[in-house]
Amino acid sequence: MIKRRKSKQIKIGNIKIGGDAPISVQSMCNTDTRDVNSTLYQIEELAEKGCEIVRLAVLNKDAGEALKDIVKKSPVPLVADIHFDYRLAIQAINNGINALRLNPGNIGKQENIEKVVSLAKQQQIPIRIGVNAGSLEKDLLEKDIPLPEKMVQSALRHIKILEDMNFDLIKVSLKSSDVLTTIEAYRSIAEKIPYPLHLGVTEAGTLRGGLIKSSVGLGTLLAEGIGDTIRVSLTENPVEEVTAGFDILKSLGLRTRGVNFVSCPTCGRTQIDLISLAKKVEEKFKNFDKPITIATMGCAVNGPGEARHADFGIAGGINEGYIFKKGEIIAKVPENKLIEKLEEIIIKSYE
Repeated sequence: MIKRRKSKQIKIGNIKIGGDAPISVQSMCNTDTRDVNSTLYQIEELAEKGCEIVRLAVLNKDAGEALKDIVKKSPVPLVADIHFDYRLAIQAINNGINALRLNPGNIGKQENIEKVVSLAKQQQIPIRIGVNAGSLEKDLLEKDIPLPEKMVQSALRHIKILEDMNFDLIKVSLKSSDVLTTIEAYRSIAEKIPYPLHLGVTEAGTLRGGLIKSSVGLGTLLAEGIGDTIRVSLTENPVEEVTAGFDILKSLGLRTRGVNFVSCPTCGRTQIDLISLAKKVEEKFKNFDKPITIATMGCAVNGPGEARHADFGIAGGINEGYIFKKGEIIAKVPENKLIEKLEEIIIKSYE
């Protein structure tokens, strides 16, 4: 059982972050925010996969204006990603955004910071401070200290600006494309602040490489109890980020949404096309929303026993297979009917 770090709880829309709230899965639209229809379509796609919070880039006034229509129709809370221009932050809040991703030290004059923070406090809009290893302040870059500590010092600067204005609806992220740098930065900040942490390995890469980096980085931190929200950053359709996020959380027993798939590696005992079968099982049940485990095993001799923990499963034979439930074989079926029979049994169990 993972003992999670205790953090101050905040709310983004109707989603609780930190404290004893479940770790939430986030993503970001890659659409032009000014295109309301395509942005809403992608938000709805993400929400259908279970995404709980979606971030939108707000690059200019037209994008800020589009938020008004997007927020009204969005099925999930939205975060406005703001860089440098305090006026866009104010516009986003006035147009109903649920949270800001904003580094207060980067938006210029003190009076402009005060305008944003005052409005955010009035409307109870959380601010995520997002430190990126690739865009640190010049004086920090020149310091002779490890990169993770530079990132922590940057975050603490931005946090102090908000705290000095009695603002504490804060969430923090410290991302690097380097996994070890990311891990060390989060470990350090976790001991220094009470605020919830948003985890991510930034610029992780394309699907395969990005999944490996994110799984190692996020998995390490989550296993240590660090992290209140996550995003798996991939150069891919954002829907893949959501699927990956839940898979990482499920592997650690931190969330139970959807099916947990297990399958054995092939070996000389396998008498069935196991690789193809396992892929078909995952495809068939990828949208099944019950928190169950389905196993695809290569042989009837050891398969059911080795996957006794699974709620349902298939064990291969010669041109046939067996359907099992909690380790007990309940049906013998020709190979081409296995998935059909498995689906029938699972659906019947939940009628």
